[in-house]
Order: sequence, then C-alpha cells, then structure tokens
Amino acid sequence: MQVSRARSIVGRSLRQPRPFHPRSQAVLVRNIHSTDPSSSPPLSTPPPYVQSKWRGFLQVLGRVTLVSILAAGGTFYYVAHKDRTPGEQLPHDPTKKTLVVLGSGWGATSFLSKLDTTDYNVVVISPRNYFLFTPLLPSVAVGTLGPRSILQPTRYVTRHKARSVAVIEAAATEVDPENQTVTFSDTSEVQGAVSNTSIKYDYLVYAIGAETQTFNIPGVKEHACFMKELDDAERMQRRFMDCLESAAFPGQSEEEVDRLLHMVVVGGGPTGIELSGEIHDFLEEDLRSWYPELSQHIKISLVEALPSVLPMFSKKLIDYTESTFKEAKIDILTKTMVKEIKEKSVVLQGPDGVKREVPCGMVVWAAGNTLRKITRDLMAKFPEAQNNRRGIVVDEHMRMAGVPANNIFALGDCTATSYAPTAQVATQQGHYLARILRQIAKQDKIKEDIRALEQDSTEGVEVEIKKKALEKQLEKVSKLKPFEYSHQGSLAYIGSEKAIADLPFLSGNLATGGVATFLFWRSAYLSNLFSLRNRTLVASDWLKTKIFGRYVSFVLSRERVLIAPICVGM
Repeated sequence: MQVSRARSIVGRSLRQPRPFHPRSQAVLVRNIHSTDPSSSPPLSTPPPYVQSKWRGFLQVLGRVTLVSILAAGGTFYYVAHKDRTPGEQLPHDPTKKTLVVLGSGWGATSFLSKLDTTDYNVVVISPRNYFLFTPLLPSVAVGTLGPRSILQPTRYVTRHKARSVAVIEAAATEVDPENQTVTFSDTSEVQGAVSNTSIKYDYLVYAIGAETQTFNIPGVKEHACFMKELDDAERMQRRFMDCLESAAFPGQSEEEVDRLLHMVVVGGGPTGIELSGEIHDFLEEDLRSWYPELSQHIKISLVEALPSVLPMFSKKLIDYTESTFKEAKIDILTKTMVKEIKEKSVVLQGPDGVKREVPCGMVVWAAGNTLRKITRDLMAKFPEAQNNRRGIVVDEHMRMAGVPANNIFALGDCTATSYAPTAQVATQQGHYLARILRQIAKQDKIKEDIRALEQDSTEGVEVEIKKKALEKQLEKVSKLKPFEYSHQGSLAYIGSEKAIADLPFLSGNLATGGVATFLFWRSAYLSNLFSLRNRTLVASDWLKTKIFGRYVSFVLSRERVLIAPICVGM
C-alpha cells in the first residue's frame, strides 16, 4: 500500500508541470477570500492596453498615403498607356467634304484638338510634324529644358480623333482659291519619287503663321540668332557655348574676352525679356561654378526701340521688371535702334541720334513678325479686300475677306485683327473655328437633305412638312456667333525665379510679381501643355535643373546641336 502510494507520488513528480497562468492565481485568491468574509477584497485584473492617439493617427495617415500613391500611380499609368495606344479610327469617307489645314502651330493645333473629325475628311499639311510650345523656347536655349520636352507630335492629336486624319510633312507653296487646290512640296532631306503635288479642298483652314521680321537691317539674317523655331534655340546654345570656350582659350586679351562674353538681345517683348532672364539664371546658377574665371566678364544688354519694355503690361510691372534687371546687372537700352549687325559687333543708334559700334559675341533677334511669301501671294489674288499689310483680313467668323466661296478660314499670326498676335489669341481662334465648322457641317447636311426632298418625285403633305422642318433647322444653325476674344492675362518670366503677371480680376486688372508669381507662371504653363507626356517631361526637367544644374557641354552633329549626355554636377 505504501509502495504503490510512493510510486504514484514519484510518477506525478516526473510529469511535466502545468504552466501557471495569472488568471489561475486570481481564481485561487478569489476562492480563498470567499471562505473568509472578513478578509480583504479580491485582486483586480490588469487594465487593458490603451493605444496612443498619435499612433492611431499615424497608422491611418500611412494607410491613406499608401492608397493615394497607388491610386495616383495607377491613374498615371492608365492615362499614359491610353495616350500611347490610341484606338481604331473611322476610315476615309468619300461622302464627306475635305478639310485641309495648313500649319501645326498654336492656331492649327488648338483647332485640331477641338474639331469633330466625323464631319470631314481632314488633311494636315505642315513643314514640321509637331507642335512647338514656343513660350518655353528661351528655357531650351540655355538648357533649362530639353528640346523634346516642349514638342508635341501632330499625330498625337490626330490619332486620338474619331476619324483618321492624314498628316503630310511638306511646305505649302501655293493656294489656288479659284480651283480650290493647295500645292505643296517635300522639303525633307530624304525624298521619294514624288516631291511636289497638290490636293483639292472644300474648306481650307489657313494657319501658316509668320516669320521673323528683320526690317531689312543689314547683317541680321547673316549674323543674328533668332528665337522662333527649335533650330533657333539650338543654334543659340551652340553660339553661346562657343563664345564661352573661345573666351577661355589661352592667350585671349581682356578686351577680346569682354567682346566674346557680351550678349545682346534685341526686342523688349516677352520673348526678349524671358531670354535675358534665362541667360542671367544660367550665369548665376551654373557658369559661376564651372567658369569662375569668366563669369565676371559676361554682360547682357537688352535693346528696345520703344520708350519701355513690355508695352502690353502695366506701368507698375514695367518698373518692377526694370528694377529687377538693374539688380541683375542687365542693361536695358530703350529708345535704341539697331542699324547693322556685323560679325563681331552691333551698330546701335541711341535716343541722341548718335551711332556707335558695340563689340559683342552674340546677338539674339526677337523683334517682331512678318508675313510669309505664300501669304503675300494669296493676299495678292484679292487686292481689293486684302489691303492690310499686317496680314490677312478676316470677318467676324474668321473667313478670309474677298473669297467668293467663303471657304477659306484664317487664324493666328498670319491675320490682321484688332488683337495682338499672341498664342492666347490663336488658341481661342482655333477653338472657336472648330465650333463654327461643326455648325457648318450641320448646315451642309440639312442642305443635302433638302435637295434630296426636292429631287424626289413624290409629292404630298408629309414631304412638305419635312421640308419646312428642315428649312427651319437650317435657319437656326445658319446663325453663326461672331468670334469674341477673352483676355486671360499676360505672363512673363524675368529671371532670378521671379515672374510678372497682369491678370483680369473683377472689373479691373491684378498686377503682381515676385517668387509666388513665378510659381503661378510655371503652373500655368504646365496646364497649357497638350499632353501628360509633355507635362511630365517639363516638370522633371525643372526638377533636374534645380538639383543638378544645366548642361554646359554640347556635341555638334551635322550642324545641329545635340545635348551631351553628361550633366553638370552628375
């Protein structure tokens, strides 16, 4: 008996002991106290864990941020993929009328972006197959932006339309309003068996733009850099860097260094102002670090024939610009005319009437526009109606005056209107004309239906009712609203991360300038770019320039400037 009991005790001692849980202790204590009413109250359970409010807030914030990033990334990828993969389009319809568009600038591209191509067979003819965002061209000239960042292929616009649009890279050489034809030729380096042909149109949108005005001043075409096309910005890049490297060549005299590094900008409009500001930023933010021995010799002069720069802005903003340029040591020479541009100098005539020859290394010409030869030839065919030397005279519906068929529309810099030849005006004209041609397409369709009823031999009350209903619709759609320009304000960058803006506000104007306006200037230009691709490239270029600086190395290839793949500071 005792032996079996000892074995039982030994067996229990060899077993694995149970883990002791705090709750078991609480139950044991409760049972002990329950037998003794006079004893102390039972022990309480530990309080539950209370999460910190800040910890919970940060967790929620992290989840919201993660979801936002994923949603934004997914949306960005979807939009980008949709831009790259346009869907199928309706084919050419022989029953539709042919609409020919000449040009790919602000007016033509804005028109194409709003045009309903189901109404017409559209053909675009332009010597370049892209749209150029010209307000940012000065930024390209000094390397702040890459050239491709401000280019938008014309086919990007046309491939996203309902009906297919033919895009022809060629230069129009003649418009024949009598036979309603346009003659054009291939001007590319590589040409096929056919390089010159013509096309017949039913409606013509003439948006061929203008070319740089030289006022027949000697030496401008031969020695000055322009700022109108992408090639002009690239040429200025090359010339500017050549001046720097030539000035750094051993043995140059101080006078020759001063001459090479004197940059003269002709034209006190927005282009000239922004270019001067961009050159100053290039000097202060990059060249002082990489060319310390030359930075003190660089000089910028802005020449303007009028009494002040930026005549389209308020007096307050003009004074602000002049004071900013004075702080930046940019010389403003108002009431000064250019009489001649030589290889190594420019001849200026000041307000005193005295001519003086100023040595310089580069002259950039940004002083106005003039008509192209094809525009002058077209106007010469209607001498009575087209008697304005500034451009094509149009009516309130953008129709070219004097054309019997009323089927030529003109917009942009090639026209003579009461509005300034700006991108803003051309854009609104393009949007307006797209609506007008949509309305004209409805007119043509109703006229065809009326003719079909008239040719129908069937007579009766129903036919007459349909005819009267169509005539009533025709009368309604024939009322075309005239074009009305709505000024959205003027913007200009003046360097040193400052900009000026003259904006309509309530019944007056809001004139502002400074760093905050500079941020508004950038956001406005980003929003006006035509695609997500351009907005992304421009924003990334601005960011790269801010972090790494601008390019200071260039490679020449077949007389074109290509940006070297090595960036300053990388």
